[in-house]
Amino acid sequence: MIVNVVECLSGAQRAKGLVVIVDVFRSTTLGCFLVAGGAAEYIVTDSFERARSMAAERGGKVIGELVDVPPREFDYLNSPALIEQADIRGETLIHVTNAGTRGLMVCTDADEVIMGSFVNAQAVVDYVRARNPEVVTLVAMGTGGVMRAQEDMMCAMYIKNELEDYPNSFKTLKKFLRDVDTAAKFFDDARDDCPEEDFELCMDLDRFDFVLKGEPVEGGVRLVKAAAPQGETA
Repeated sequence: MIVNVVECLSGAQRAKGLVVIVDVFRSTTLGCFLVAGGAAEYIVTDSFERARSMAAERGGKVIGELVDVPPREFDYLNSPALIEQADIRGETLIHVTNAGTRGLMVCTDADEVIMGSFVNAQAVVDYVRARNPEVVTLVAMGTGGVMRAQEDMMCAMYIKNELEDYPNSFKTLKKFLRDVDTAAKFFDDARDDCPEEDFELCMDLDRFDFVLKGEPVEGGVRLVKAAAPQGETA
């Protein structure tokens, strides 16, 4: 098994094999919370206009975060902490963000695409090992899909290390990531859409024991829960 790490939308576009899209703060983290919270259907897309159209067609709601769209325009915000407080059971949710959801849309050369983050890192490792593909591509989506984000690169490297039986130190990693520029929004009292609790939830290692696998639909990608295979070791 060859494990590659690439970055941003450009990396996602050329990703091969079994592709893992990583957007820790907060897209691929939130996906797990949405499914665990009981969403009936979870679809990602790449623009606010498309998300609104798909939600209207499906009787759903739009969740997300975009630099050019005010938070008030979304039905739900891109926040694990806020989603935990909401009742989304039975909802159809259309998710659109600056990087993670778009990354899922552009992996046209992938054999298979799943979401990965710290909250389901071991499930991703178990799933990849069970699938045993020739090539795995971990895509650290970065800020806006165009600039390196330390949390995404470090999560991708964490998963790569686990796959290759190389030591990890999550405690050290978490301490470092608390002070990176992309985490500052969680500690900004002026950001109602970024509760401080989101940092802890995004860094809640192995909270979930499943992966989310992408299935193309018109205008987006549906994510469905795939249980981590049993009997694998880290």
